[in-house]
Amino acid sequence: MKITVSLQALASGAAFGLAGLMWAVPASASGELTVYCSVQEEWCRPMVQAFERETGIKVNMTRKSSGETLAQIKAEAANPRGDVWWGGTGDPHLQAAEEDLTVEYKSPMLDQLQPWAVSQAEQSGHKTVGIYAGALGYSFNTEMLASTGAPEPTCWSDLLREEFRDEVQVANPNSSGTSYTMVATLVQLMGEDKAFEYMKALHKNINQYTKSGAAPARAAATGETLIGITFQHDGVTQVVQGAPVKVVSPCEGTGYEIGSMSIIKGAPNMDNAKKWYDWALTPAAQEIGASANSFQVPSNKGAKAPEQAPDLSSVKLIDYDFAKYGSSAERTRLLTKWDAEVGAAPK
Repeated sequence: MKITVSLQALASGAAFGLAGLMWAVPASASGELTVYCSVQEEWCRPMVQAFERETGIKVNMTRKSSGETLAQIKAEAANPRGDVWWGGTGDPHLQAAEEDLTVEYKSPMLDQLQPWAVSQAEQSGHKTVGIYAGALGYSFNTEMLASTGAPEPTCWSDLLREEFRDEVQVANPNSSGTSYTMVATLVQLMGEDKAFEYMKALHKNINQYTKSGAAPARAAATGETLIGITFQHDGVTQVVQGAPVKVVSPCEGTGYEIGSMSIIKGAPNMDNAKKWYDWALTPAAQEIGASANSFQVPSNKGAKAPEQAPDLSSVKLIDYDFAKYGSSAERTRLLTKWDAEVGAAPK
């Protein structure tokens, strides 16, 4: 089953007449909560601070990429230490749900969410839910490109050009949900054989496979690399901060993520985990992202999408099959194949 997404709904983040509805945890709430956060540190921390102010609950937060967090939750399954996994690409959240590492929870906030976020919840048996969306792409350093005299890249195919030898950076798909989304996107876009031929050719132009999915956007912004493959909103963050970068939506088409949230099975602080879960789906909580220079499209219909967020209605999005590529078997198979044919290939 594929999750059907309305591009208009994805792009708009339209108001839903919820201004008069406020969700709050009683000020008397107490205790602790451990959150595994898979967005950037700059967004994790204000989320934690806002929740602590509103609830009085002390939050212990660990920031790791999606792949790293999934590995940690698996390793801790016999003795869970975390309560909530917040953020990061949806595919590993779906895998965690399939492997019974997370628990079913139907938040009372569900009826306020965009259809694509609800579909994510239904697909997982309500073991995860969509909290934001963002399209895959890349960004390049305009000053570095100008010094080469090369034309601007506009497509996936352009990244194979000889003038970009050792000038492209992307995360390792084993640790990064962003990069796994790239692998799954290329397979769906090109077909598996052609996609792996492409990635083997691209490998010759890669200067580093990072742990974090957003790191290549920062590297392009600082001139450490010419091109960084990330979600487009990660490139926008660098543009807003004044970096000389341009964000590209590849001409052939591209995939996208539904960033997700899950409650860990056996959570030591289950009641507080559900409080975070409900709170994190409110408009006020979801709008914290924009103030932290994170420009994803929020899942609550009443949350205002950041003005700088990429216009997803103008992006050529593929019909991304979240059910297939979020499954444990397919994700494991593709990563094993990537390790053998791409990651281990000579330059």
